[in-house]
Parts: sequence; C-alpha cells; structure tokens
Amino acid sequence: MKDVLLIALFAFLGAAAAGLLGAGVLRLLRHRSLVVSLSVVAGVAVTAMLAGTLTVAWAMFLSSHDLYVVTTVVAMAALVSLATAVLLGRWVAAHSRELTLATRSFGDGGTFAAPAGQPTAELAELARELAATSAKLDSSRERERALEASRRELVAWISHDLRTPLAGLRAMAEALEDGMAADSGRYLRQIRTEVERMNGMVGDLFELSRIQAGSLTLTPARISLYDLVGDALAGVDPLAREHGVRLIGDRIDKVPVEVDGREMSRVLGNLLINAIRRTPPDGTVAVAAHRSDGGVVLSVTDGCGGIPEEDLPRVFDTGWRGSHARTPPAGAGLGLAIVRGIVEAHAGRAEVRNVQGGCCFSVTLPAA
Repeated sequence: MKDVLLIALFAFLGAAAAGLLGAGVLRLLRHRSLVVSLSVVAGVAVTAMLAGTLTVAWAMFLSSHDLYVVTTVVAMAALVSLATAVLLGRWVAAHSRELTLATRSFGDGGTFAAPAGQPTAELAELARELAATSAKLDSSRERERALEASRRELVAWISHDLRTPLAGLRAMAEALEDGMAADSGRYLRQIRTEVERMNGMVGDLFELSRIQAGSLTLTPARISLYDLVGDALAGVDPLAREHGVRLIGDRIDKVPVEVDGREMSRVLGNLLINAIRRTPPDGTVAVAAHRSDGGVVLSVTDGCGGIPEEDLPRVFDTGWRGSHARTPPAGAGLGLAIVRGIVEAHAGRAEVRNVQGGCCFSVTLPAA
C-alpha cells in the first residue's frame, strides 16, 4: 500500500509540474487561434502523462530498455493526440469563420442564414440564437421604417392642415383690420371655429406624444360599461343629428371594467366621431358591449362601406386617414392611433374588421 501511495505521489508531482507549465503557456497564448489552444491542451495532457511516467520510472529504477519503451509509447500517443487536436481545431475554426461571416451579413442590414452542420452543440446553439436575433432585428427594422414613413407623412399632413386655416385666419384678420368685412360677426365666428379646430389638432398631438413617450398616467377606477357608453353616446348625439346618422346602443351589457374613465371616454368619443363622419346620411352607427372569454369587448360598427383589405393593417397607424382628402373634417389622422395607445395602456387591444356595409372597431379590455 505504501508503494502504491509513493507511485501516486511521484506521478502527481510530475503531472502537476507539466500542468502548471501548460497553464502558463495557455495564458500567454489565450488570444491566439483555437487550433493553438487545442494543441497546447493536447500537449499538456501528453506531457503530464509523460512526466508522471518518467518520474515513477526514475523512482522505480527501471532499466534503460524499459524506460525507452515507455518513452516511445508515450511519444506515439503524443503524436496522435496532437494530430487529432490540430484537425479538430481546424474544423471548429473553419465553422467558426463561416458563422462569423454569416453574422456580419445581418449586422450590415441583411438576414442571418446559419451555416449547415455546426461541429459542436455550443456553436449550433449560438447559430440558433443569432437566427432568432436576426428575425427580431428584421421585425424592428420594418417597424422603424413604418414609423418613419408614418412620421414623415404625419408631418406633411399636419403642415398642410395648419397652413390652410392659418391662411384663412390671416385673410379674415386683415379684412377686419382694414374694415373690409361686411359681416364682422360671421368673420369672428369663423375665426373661432378655425382656432378650435387647430386647438383640437394640437391637443391630439400632445396626447399622442404622451402615449408614445410612455408618460400617459392612468387613474383606473371601477366603472360600469353601460354608464361609460351612455355618456359617450350623449356626447356625440348632436354630431350624429347634424350628419343625419342614427345611433343605436341597445346591446350594452352592464359589466364593470377597471379603467381610467376620462381616457376611455376619449377612446369611445374618437371611435364614435370617426364612425359618424364616415357613415352616409340615414346610416346607422351601432355600439355593443359584452363579456367574453378574453375580457370585455366593446364594439362600434359604422356604415362606411368597408376598408380596403390592404389598408386594414394600417388603420391604427399614426397619420392614417383612409383617403387622400385634405378637406375638413378629415382631421390629422391621430384619433385611431390615440385609441390604440390608450387601449394598450390599459393592457387591452384594439382591432378592426370589415362587416356588411361597413366596418367594426372593437376594443377588448381586461374584465374587472
């Protein structure tokens, strides 16, 4: 037993010396190629075995012939190990370079395509993660392009919509100043109307900026959906009468919701005003609310004739108007974007679909 312990001790000392030497070499070569590192690891393993063997052989006083045989065997093992390490390192390094080139492509704005046949599980996992990241970047780029296009379109439209009333206000102000206005009262009423319209546009811009900046503060309270819809219908009733549109709200379930009453009133008001303005005279705008498995669903159905299928994904985008008409009351195209922002701030979702004779805007909110 004592001899076995001595042999183990001598073998450990020889191997430990080789291991420490190899660790120092690896530290010096830590920034070199994987082939070099694998070769050093293989060399350290063989050297540790050789050092331990030679130390034990020296302690056991082996003959020169036996020592030569042992050394030859270890040298052959070292040669095979080094060759295997170099081949493996070159194989892994080649696939690593392929992965690097593929990664560079989606970093430059392209799409990542993972090289086939990754040599190790780690590289295969890395390729999968890079593919998932590439997909997220593509989606992010598409959203960024859509937002940028929407932003530019909105700026152009807002500039046009502000320039037109400002020109009219300037002309009317000059007519009043020069005493050329035959009916000054009518001019003043028109000025007030234009100012109120521009004030509404500025208010919508401010509300949308709060939503997009994430600074919209909600004060939720338990409210009956029946009362919320009733107040909204009463608020838009004069506009509906002016346009000759019938309002129907007889399918409202008395279900409670936990929402910010002021913000949700704005959502309903925007949906109803949009529906009334898009519905022809003698048309109908219907409001319904019911509880579903996904929460509480509130819908507004109009008689606008429907929205082209290609425009349905853009309905809630900032600046979308559904037509290129620039005359009032086209608005700034912010109402539906505000609707979506407020609804999503309540952890809900806003959707639209075409129905017979028009379209249906639905808002789904969590049940109280």
